[in-house]
Order: sequence, then C-alpha cells, then structure tokens
Amino acid sequence: MKTNRLGRTDLNVSEICLGTMTWGKQNTQDEAFEQIDYARDAGVNFMDTAEMYAVPASRETYGKTEEIIGNYFATHGQRDKWILASKIAGVNNPWIRDKKPINAATIREAIEGSLKRLQTDYIDLYQLHWPNRGHYHFENSWDYDPFTQDRDAAIPNMIEVLETLDALIREGKIRHVGLSNETAWGTMQFVRLAEEHDLPRVVSTQNEYNLLRRYFDHDMAEVSHYEDVGLLAYSPLAAGALTGKYLGGRLPEGTRGAVAGSVYRNNEQTEPAIAVYMAVAEKHRLNIAQMALAFCLTRPFMTSVIIGATTMEQLTTDIGAADIQLGSEVMADIHAVFKNHARPL
Repeated sequence: MKTNRLGRTDLNVSEICLGTMTWGKQNTQDEAFEQIDYARDAGVNFMDTAEMYAVPASRETYGKTEEIIGNYFATHGQRDKWILASKIAGVNNPWIRDKKPINAATIREAIEGSLKRLQTDYIDLYQLHWPNRGHYHFENSWDYDPFTQDRDAAIPNMIEVLETLDALIREGKIRHVGLSNETAWGTMQFVRLAEEHDLPRVVSTQNEYNLLRRYFDHDMAEVSHYEDVGLLAYSPLAAGALTGKYLGGRLPEGTRGAVAGSVYRNNEQTEPAIAVYMAVAEKHRLNIAQMALAFCLTRPFMTSVIIGATTMEQLTTDIGAADIQLGSEVMADIHAVFKNHARPL
C-alpha cells in the first residue's frame, strides 16, 4: 500500500483511508472489527471518523462510531498501528451542543467527548467538519451567496479556533489540524492566520471528490499543491451512486440510499453520466468501483481516498483499487466523459 505525506508533518498515511461512518447504523460492532482487521492486514494505516457518526445522523446514533472504534482499541490494542482522524461537528445538528458554532468552548467539549469514546489519549488529525459560515458543500447550490458570510466575524473565530487547537496540541490531546468541506478562501485564511500568529498549520482538507464532483480540480487544487494542504477525498463513489446500483430509481435493501430514504447524488442529471462511466469501465474490463477509486488516486493533490463499505466484498474491492493502474486509453475515455458531463450535480 502506497503512503503519502500528510501535509508538512512527519506522518505518512496510506493512500486508502478506512471510512467508518456506517458503523453503528448499517454495520454492527463485530462487522466493524472485521473491517479494521482486514484493512490493517492490507496495509491501511489511516482511519477517519467523526463525533457526528454514525450516519444518517441522528440523536440516537451520535457518537456510536467513535464508541465502536474505542471498543476495538480496548479489546485489541493496536492504537499505535493507526493514524486516527476525527472531526468536531458544527452548527447543523440540534442534538450536538444545541447547534452552537465551533469555538474555544465547543472544541474543548467535543475533544473530551471524542477522546473518551475512542478510549485513546490523543487524536492524530483533528478536523473541523464544516465551517461556521455558509458554504456550498452538501447543497445543490450553483451560486455564491455573500450574505451567508460575515468576514468581520469569520476571521476572529478562525484565530480563536487555531489558538484552542494549538493549546490542545501542547497538551498532547491532538497532533495535527485539518479542515473539511472547506473552500479555497477559507483554507487560505487558516494558512495565513497560522503563519502570522505562529499557530498550527492545517495539513489537509476533507472534501468530496469523485467522477461526478470534481470541483477540487480548480482553485482548491492549486491551494493544495502550493500550500501542502492535501485532499482527503470523501464519497469517492458518490455515495455508491457510481456503481450503478441506484439507476432507474432503485433503492436496494440495506444500501445507504435505502436507509436514508433517498440518494442525493443520483438523479436525472447524474444517471446519464453514471451510465457512460460504467460503459468505460466495461470497455476496459474494469470494475466500475475500482476504476472510480483508481482515478481519484491519480490526482496530484490527493493525500488519501476515504472508502466506506458495508460489506466485506465491498471493502476488498475498494482496497484493491490501490493495485489498479489506469492506462492512457482509460484516462482519455474518462476525460471525454467529463467534458460532456462536467457538473451533473
């Protein structure tokens, strides 16, 4: 398993990251333990979670995934075998600190809860799940709305957040800091403020990236390249839509779409693109999931691709993508599809 340097740190993370958000909802604890063991044996050393998980997010499932991971460490040990990432939730969910924004007080409360559930003394990468200010992720927004932001409030909050995270690093509770669902402007402000105030420099951003959603290819790619803020790609299979299992409005039993009641990334705009990408995979005798993941791994700004599996068959297929090399003909065909379906969502 290839590894990549995490930002400018001394940590090298596997290019495949074990996603965990189904554990505690779609997956039992025993199934999660099996996934951890298999991934470790396959060379994966990077695991990502969040206080908000399991998903779909609810009051009942809040913190369940971290608890499962903590139980694994308590019964199996091996904490030192993993580079562990988690996230603090923001203002979206009323059952998490009454929708209070990310600030000094909520970070302190969140990190103590995560450490307790994870049964560990430290988290290697602590990420801000989404900005306090308005942003375009998770939404079908096609326009920038300046009224969702307040620069006079955003900048002081960023400094407060970095100062708090700096204190937690000094206390040994976290090692490094990352972003998630962040924009080019937001990322650069965190970088600038860290350098100006001698505060922790962000090492990564966890944003969506897949064949259907390649917004990162533009300004964020340049930020990532020049500032060493690598991408941790989530939903590399577009929440499973790229496999084709939801085509025609299908919601197979047990899938994430069925559990959530809908498939956000599968609609009349995306289905034509998915069908053509599936045809490309068939033409080159590739598994569509492995082709989609292998494509993500070719991107120069990619630090790690976060996979999420509910079955062992899915997990073995996804991890196997690390061994797939896409030739020039496959890449040319993928590019041709992208030119005709550049933003289907």
